[in-house]
Amino acid sequence: MASSRRSFLKSTISSAAVLTPSATLWPALADKQPDSSRVFRFAVASDGHYGQPNTDFIRYFSQVIESLNAEKERSGLDACFFNGDLIHDDVPFMPQAKAYFDQLKMPYYVTRGNHDMVSPVVWQQTWGYPEDHVVDLGPCAFVLGNTSNEKGEYVCADHRWLGSALDKLRKKQHVFILLHIPQRKWTKNGIDCPQVMETIERYANVKAIFHGHDHDEDAVRLSASKPYLSDGHFGGSWGTAYHGYRIVEVFADGRVTTYQFNPEVNPVINMRTLG
Repeated sequence: MASSRRSFLKSTISSAAVLTPSATLWPALADKQPDSSRVFRFAVASDGHYGQPNTDFIRYFSQVIESLNAEKERSGLDACFFNGDLIHDDVPFMPQAKAYFDQLKMPYYVTRGNHDMVSPVVWQQTWGYPEDHVVDLGPCAFVLGNTSNEKGEYVCADHRWLGSALDKLRKKQHVFILLHIPQRKWTKNGIDCPQVMETIERYANVKAIFHGHDHDEDAVRLSASKPYLSDGHFGGSWGTAYHGYRIVEVFADGRVTTYQFNPEVNPVINMRTLG
């Protein structure tokens, strides 16, 4: 076991790279019209922390809902994903957060974060699906995995469930994975989960993996040529200087592009082509 872990850590150093954020802004892209070659467009937001004391969480939630609805009207948005820490610890906050999300004009889906401290039963009753689930949306499939529990502990995603889900999606052209907590110790808040990483990296059609949790991260990291993306935060008490979210566009020729969006001042940040 120790030898296996040393090998994993060694491979981490050699195979993982960080694409640091670009300082270049792309304001013209913020208002671009739908591209005829685009087959799917979605948003990823995380870490809203509804109910966190001494934060303006009502404003943060109102702002992200308003901005995402405007994004749909302006450029089209097929779906939105909220990648964990929807609330801040207390169970009664969950239906209140959901009431905001229900104002969205596009389908949305959620993952559990370590501050979403509700039981699996409450989770199922609130959202209508289990903590581990797959969303199949036309040309794209989304694998949403659980990385915490009712106690708020950091846990590795269920690599057996993940492998089974990805096996069933082998014929899907574009597969995206959302896991709140990074499964590699890239940051002080990440954890090492070699079996999860090895499982993900076996599948060529996995186009990108999205993480929340680290509010101060909006970079793209590479491992085994796969991009692992952080998306900052749209709420909470700390993190990047802006409260925003990520836009991802999938094109007919197989390209996937992404950027962070700051709704407060309207620039596009860190434009990347993933493949």
